[in-house]
Amino acid sequence: MKIIILGAGQVGSSIAEHLSHENNDVTVVDTDLERLADMQNKLDIRTVHGHASHPSVLIRAGANDADMVVALTNSDEVNMVACQVCYSIFNTPTKIARIREAEYASHPEMFEHEHVPIDFHISPEQLVTRHIKGLIEYAGALQVMDFAGGLAQLVTIKVKKNGPLIDQQLREFSSLLPENVDARVAAIFRKNKSVFPDGDTVLKANDVVFFLAARKHISKIMESWQKTEKSSYKIILAGGGNIGFNLAKALEREHSVKIIEYNKARSRFIAEELTKALVIRGDCTSEELLNEENISHTDIFCALTNDDQANLLSALMAKKMGAKKVLTLINKQNYAQLIEKDTIDIAISPQHITMGGILAHVRGDYTARVHSLRSGAAEAIEVEVTGDSSSSKVVGKMIQDINLPPGCNIGGIIRANQVIMAHRNVVIENKDHLIMFVTDKRNINDLKRLFEVDASFL
Repeated sequence: MKIIILGAGQVGSSIAEHLSHENNDVTVVDTDLERLADMQNKLDIRTVHGHASHPSVLIRAGANDADMVVALTNSDEVNMVACQVCYSIFNTPTKIARIREAEYASHPEMFEHEHVPIDFHISPEQLVTRHIKGLIEYAGALQVMDFAGGLAQLVTIKVKKNGPLIDQQLREFSSLLPENVDARVAAIFRKNKSVFPDGDTVLKANDVVFFLAARKHISKIMESWQKTEKSSYKIILAGGGNIGFNLAKALEREHSVKIIEYNKARSRFIAEELTKALVIRGDCTSEELLNEENISHTDIFCALTNDDQANLLSALMAKKMGAKKVLTLINKQNYAQLIEKDTIDIAISPQHITMGGILAHVRGDYTARVHSLRSGAAEAIEVEVTGDSSSSKVVGKMIQDINLPPGCNIGGIIRANQVIMAHRNVVIENKDHLIMFVTDKRNINDLKRLFEVDASFL
């Protein structure tokens, strides 16, 4: 596939890396010559220097015969105009754009061909807000990922030394679940290395476990393992930007929420818009302010400003001063790598969350959902299978008979809005959605070939 990526920032460069490794013809457009040169030295891609929405630049990038344009510049307006140009002048089949501003993202009717012709628009702030809300909903979760429109969820937890999962064999996993509840371990990471989950695998302290279940069962499972009795939390959100504001709106009915915002005008605005949450004007890195707001009695502290340094400092202070669970946004990957074990509970990368949303659309019809994991090294994906036993390598076969690429594991199946755990004797049917864990993204091409359908079926 011939793909043009507009913008060589963190998300643009990560998408370019993924797609170039998947045998796509990738061209990246940016105004920063140094950044483009660095990308070209590392990746098998073309680069074009220039303004992303200018027709002459897009011609040099190959827009005349491109299959897809992915607009990821720092300007929503440039992204929208670039998609309009690709539609009006070059008739580009698929146009994807990142739209950050809530004023635009909240009006999806804009993004139609008779208006602004964008086939898929991605709102990073909406994705991040939804992600954090899931982490708060399930105490003890390190990640929560939706599949099949939320019918199923993949949840990441860490095995605790004195918890119910310690030293348990996976063949006994069903005995650890509540009555009439099914779940499946899709992946395990031990000391940052993948451990393939089979019946003989024994869970050890500090193992990072990814398990899949129907969404309606997740709360019961987490409650039985974590012994969490609270349904309402004391939450402090540091930062009243779009993520902090929208998260406060989503949480204030069920939880006691405080939001710290430094800017006077912004703090006044969110105070007028929120109904129950308490808005505090001040510096989230102030030890005095955190003490005044009883940080030692806070269940969850979320650092959500646009400044990585402020997020790290406030999160570290909150943890040191007694906050039970601390989450922070980290935009720069090198900052995330500096976080010491047990100092911050969860570091959230908006870039990786956004990247997953984009990859699902870029990879074509067979991929319905992608979640980027382990700093982009692994993925959890939702794949739709089509065909019959003569045209497909998977349809009509039991899971135990499917020749999966190394490091790939089927966690569950969505069939007619029902969540089915991927036990070895389950037979795959046409139109099933498979939820898969890929521990090494380098195997994505092999996985894609596995799901290709013979042309006679189409």
